Amino acid sequence: CNRRQTKLTCGATVQQTKEEPDGRTRVTGAAVRRGISPVTKKLTEMQTFFGLKITGTLDADTLALMKKPRCGVPDGKVARFSTFGNNLKWEKNSLTYRIENYTPDMSRAEVEDSIDKALQVWAKVTPLRFTKINNGTADIMISFGRQEHGDFYPFDGPDGTLAHAFAPGPGIGGDAHFDDDETFTFRSTTSYVLFMVAAHEFGHSLGLSHSDDPGALMYPVYSYRNPDTFILPLDDVNGIQSLYGPNPDKVPGPTAPTNPDACDSTMVLDAVATLRGEMLFFKDSFFWRSYPQRSTPEQTLIRSFWPEAPINIDAAYESQELDSVMLFKDRKVWAFSGYDLLRGYPKQISSFGLPKTVKKIDAALYDSDTGKTLFFVGTSYYSYDEAKKTMDPGFPKRVDETFSGLTRQVTAALQHRGEWQSRQILVETPAGSGKIFTVYMI
Repeated sequence: CNRRQTKLTCGATVQQTKEEPDGRTRVTGAAVRRGISPVTKKLTEMQTFFGLKITGTLDADTLALMKKPRCGVPDGKVARFSTFGNNLKWEKNSLTYRIENYTPDMSRAEVEDSIDKALQVWAKVTPLRFTKINNGTADIMISFGRQEHGDFYPFDGPDGTLAHAFAPGPGIGGDAHFDDDETFTFRSTTSYVLFMVAAHEFGHSLGLSHSDDPGALMYPVYSYRNPDTFILPLDDVNGIQSLYGPNPDKVPGPTAPTNPDACDSTMVLDAVATLRGEMLFFKDSFFWRSYPQRSTPEQTLIRSFWPEAPINIDAAYESQELDSVMLFKDRKVWAFSGYDLLRGYPKQISSFGLPKTVKKIDAALYDSDTGKTLFFVGTSYYSYDEAKKTMDPGFPKRVDETFSGLTRQVTAALQHRGEWQSRQILVETPAGSGKIFTVYMI
């Protein structure tokens, strides 16, 4: 699942250890055929792990996933959190680490701060304690290298595999290696944040394998999250505590975030939109993609798709004029075409002609027949002409003037073509009726 997917492993891998001349050990693998094409088997395993349609072929969805940057540790069995098994964990709670060399992308102080904070992510929820040493061999040796860098698992150049780490054990066990052909950064969203990459790799160093939970730190695909506000997700907390137990000195703090449950009948969506034939449902830091080729919606982190996007958005809609999805939060709007933020965005929502007294939009929908976008604000709405890029005169209007019986605040809306191609809008209101959307004709 690398960005260019140059290293599909063939067959089932059996972990073994081999002692090298320098006295260290390394993990080796043996490919085993079981009456099926090794590539087909591996593709099927990957599609199962990531919740894709299982075809065993290199289809469009699988190829798109392969283009995402990710960790180089092979994926394990499908589970939420998972461990390497065979009781691969440290048999002590006091561990040492050493940074052997530094990336030129960041200052020495920034690298050390990123590594320390990444280790503390795990220390906060376990009895584990980490001490930095400057000489000798530490439990966790940390280094930056390119291509073949001495462990028989060469890196692949820019993008693709960002880093890899080894499960707890003697020799190379616990060590973490970072691909110095990548551009690492302290905080910027335009490169790979070292803190995020390191925190994931140290999960492997402590005994965790990959998780199939897209919100987990141990999910194998990189996604940006703000290091200053990052809280270890519950899936990762449960995983690491299954190995080491909870932190006996736990200090009360923010609750670990959990994934929204698509089956929760009481859940109120943040927004819903269409995009190039797909339907997108937004909640917290996630969205679900629903499209005809998939039997079930695909749950994804918003920032896995759009690193520069806001989370906990207020509204969204598809702009036909810009061929983009528009995301609204507070007084700003972001426009994304594919994975890219359009030049000049984010903009103020007042750029649509909305009064500056409007602090946020509750919902938005685009009517493809009229070329108008409706912005819902409280119990009123505005009509925006996408072609003229102006607000229509005579607005705002009360929602119930147009949509009979709709007196509550709209939280999400989109256009839908039902029987006889009638024009409908699907409107979500927190009415507690048990229905996600109410249908109104327009």
